[in-house]
Amino acid sequence: MHRIPTLILLLAVVSSCGGSGNPPALRGAAPTSLGRVSPAAPVVGGCQIFPADNPWNTDISNYPLDPLSSQYINALPGNLHPDFGENPDYGIPFNIVPSDQPKVPVTFRYNSQSDPGPYPIPPDAQIEGGKNSKGDRHVLVLQQGKCRLYEMWDAYPVNSGESWQAGSGAIFHLDSNKLRPDGWTSADAAGLPILPALIKCDEVANGEIDHALRVTFSETQQGYIHPATHYASNSRKKTLPPMGLRLRMKASYDTSGLHGQSAVIAAAMKKYGMFVADNGSNWYFQGEGGTNSTCWDDNDLDQLKSVPGSAFEVVKTGKIRRKSDR
Repeated sequence: MHRIPTLILLLAVVSSCGGSGNPPALRGAAPTSLGRVSPAAPVVGGCQIFPADNPWNTDISNYPLDPLSSQYINALPGNLHPDFGENPDYGIPFNIVPSDQPKVPVTFRYNSQSDPGPYPIPPDAQIEGGKNSKGDRHVLVLQQGKCRLYEMWDAYPVNSGESWQAGSGAIFHLDSNKLRPDGWTSADAAGLPILPALIKCDEVANGEIDHALRVTFSETQQGYIHPATHYASNSRKKTLPPMGLRLRMKASYDTSGLHGQSAVIAAAMKKYGMFVADNGSNWYFQGEGGTNSTCWDDNDLDQLKSVPGSAFEVVKTGKIRRKSDR
């Protein structure tokens, strides 16, 4: 998954396109009758992951199709690919720390769009891909008690974790629906949080995922839909997905042949769908990695690799926002 750094500077006032009548994906707005609020939002480490009326926790099975749904899907070849599994370096780990975890200084390469430190990062924090990774190196830290989520991209410890350096970073208050400012990235290209989107071992073991997932595509367009706040492309091709586009597995797609972990994941894709969150390989979606990855069964997850992109459709959740034309 790769962002386009030059676009980090695109902070101009945004304009919107698209018609009216969209289900809301707005700041603090509750879903309309087109979507049903989850009766109980997910809980991780004793923290509720956003209010129940947050877009991440909204059942979109009755949302209307986007008028460009078929064109979007036709532009996105490939099959589903679980971007996590038994290998601990495959997937995105997260760190749960106590409320009194000492905070350490963090410096950011893209400081203007990053929430300043210090962050409560333990010196042995799990890093995506492992400590020697040359990939995205996400570091996710959930602080218990205060229920704040700290996320960094391209993160490196300095002096054994006495401080950290990162490309960008974001802090999310998990009791709030507030979005990042328009035009701002996060640890993810779209300006979205990562931890809420991950498929986690505990929820799959319990037989139900009650939140949306995240997915990547190699080509995206210069635009975003709330709750996303940032784009990572120069393309104005309208059939490419904007960041924050929400995809849903078709209710008519037959998943009766899936079993175990794959069946639980497919059910979530039908009910909550997936947000386009970053540039990367087509149809790659993410789950928990690191020390808990022994929970996964690669043979089971591989069932999803036979699910084609044509099994999905795009739902209408809001207007596309983009840099103002001049």
